[in-house]
Amino acid sequence: MSVNAALAERFSMIAKMMDLLGENRFKAIAHDRAARAIEGLSYDLAPIAADGDNARKRLMEIDGIGEKIADKIIEYCRTGSITELDELAASVPPGILGLMNIPGLGPKTVSVLWKEGGVTDLASLKKIIDDGSILKLPRMGAKSVDKLKESIALAEQGSARLPLGLAAPVAERFVARLKDIKGIKQIAFAGSLRRGKDTIGDIDILIATTSPAAASEAFRSMPEVVQVLAAGESKSSVRALINPDLGRWTLEGKEGDEVPAPSSTKPERSGPSVQVDLRVVPTAAWGAALMYFTGSKEHNVRLRELALKQNLTLNEYGLFPEDDQDSPPQSRGVKPVASRTEEDIYAALGFDFIPPELREDRGELDAFARKPSKRAPAEPTLVTIEDIKAELHAHTTASDGRMSIEELAEHAKKRGFHTIAVTDHSRSSAIANGLSVERLLEHIDAVHAAAAKAKGITILAGSEVDILADGSLDYPDRVLKQLDVVVASPHSSLSQDPATATKRLLSAIKNPFVHILGHPTGRLINRRPGLSPDIAALIAAAKEHDVALEINAHWMRLDLRDIHVRAAVDAGCLIAVDCDVHEADDYDNLRFGISTARRGWLTPDLCINTWPARKLHAWLKR
Repeated sequence: MSVNAALAERFSMIAKMMDLLGENRFKAIAHDRAARAIEGLSYDLAPIAADGDNARKRLMEIDGIGEKIADKIIEYCRTGSITELDELAASVPPGILGLMNIPGLGPKTVSVLWKEGGVTDLASLKKIIDDGSILKLPRMGAKSVDKLKESIALAEQGSARLPLGLAAPVAERFVARLKDIKGIKQIAFAGSLRRGKDTIGDIDILIATTSPAAASEAFRSMPEVVQVLAAGESKSSVRALINPDLGRWTLEGKEGDEVPAPSSTKPERSGPSVQVDLRVVPTAAWGAALMYFTGSKEHNVRLRELALKQNLTLNEYGLFPEDDQDSPPQSRGVKPVASRTEEDIYAALGFDFIPPELREDRGELDAFARKPSKRAPAEPTLVTIEDIKAELHAHTTASDGRMSIEELAEHAKKRGFHTIAVTDHSRSSAIANGLSVERLLEHIDAVHAAAAKAKGITILAGSEVDILADGSLDYPDRVLKQLDVVVASPHSSLSQDPATATKRLLSAIKNPFVHILGHPTGRLINRRPGLSPDIAALIAAAKEHDVALEINAHWMRLDLRDIHVRAAVDAGCLIAVDCDVHEADDYDNLRFGISTARRGWLTPDLCINTWPARKLHAWLKR
């Protein structure tokens, strides 16, 4: 864990414990603000904190860091601990902070559960739920308890699977290091990670190598490894640390097995972890192994069934002639029909290559079967990262972003985008420093001024406008009509019943000034389920009113989710894939949005972010 990540985690913990203990609210806010400020820094604070007498002054030049926060940064960098954090931690039961990771449990409720209900951890919370004594506590009626039970179930389910955005960096680090090991011929990660699912159970890495012992030993010796579960030349399993950096939605220890101790002197060796498996496979069987371990199980079963119908048998070593023998064909020296590449195996079975994201047995075998006639329907050409030429949902320092208008545009331009839309939060998002009407009008002028000076990229003035609980929008139409782009999103009242939620979102779609329905359900993966509207009704309305539904590419959202995207694509509804940019690194989340888009069979023609500038701008002005 980097110094910045460790500091951000600790300041967030201080803020949570202050809230829990009922201490000065403004101090808690200051620590939370400092945590978010440090998370967004592109440089390491350790050298600054070590700059002798200049350290405090230099730290205080950073927005969000005052004198006392600066002193704590220096203290941590010098000693590895923060005295105030240790003192607060001594006043709070070790398991109590974990309860604040349960959706719907804020500091006030957790404080009541602890101080009046004797709850100190999840087990004791479950106990008072089971024996009914929780009903005696303030604001704990039967409906509240039922909702709490659902939240606990969701949290426990989430702890078993890791969000895609946390798993991918772990896998990529392992792959990058293993590539440098002598003898490695081929390497890739497989499983649900390769298929781009929004959460994964564990990480599978495949290698073909001439030095299996050396590669396996190097794998088990990676810096992230905290436990070796199995050691062998053909398969090894370890527990590896992840970085639980949830950005705007920070929480501790949610995605893995262990909640880091607040006063730990070695935070880099504790924290949530994930199982990583290494499998050494023969070079000659690389394609078959990659196909087998990528899955899905349902896709593989269908392929094996189709192989049998052609008097073939398919396993992780290849596609072989079926000879009705009990022992595996590879063990008897039977020559495979195909095995070296996935393309070869698909071709031998009568298919074009099927992208990993589609391998869920949801019609992909019919779509990619080689056609006997040129008149047969063409297989889909899925959207790629390279197709994306515009970002239509981005925030600046005017609300809760980290970049100026000019910085936002410059990063977009470097990525080859022709258009960037500045869509800062509307006035009801107070926690995100949402803009009043007066501030918005001033901001529009600022965006136009920046656009006039920008070269090589179009900067549009927009807003992410809250869809209020009753379906009305946060700004009146007279204000909305002055914007180039309106992204209407739900941010509050996310536990509405499906009928109310559907009516609410339909109202926004029907507003003539709305271009994009942003993250329509408002879910946060493993944190809250969000709204459950009638997706089919939203799709139909969006198509009728020429509104795009958004895939929010941040890996904590991925909302719309893949199955909703597929439904939208089937209906011919427009889709926007946006990074919801708040800081420069958020542009990197595009890959997760594209994975979700591809899992939903999205093609470039339906994705407005792929359109040429003239077509996109004309659509926005319609």
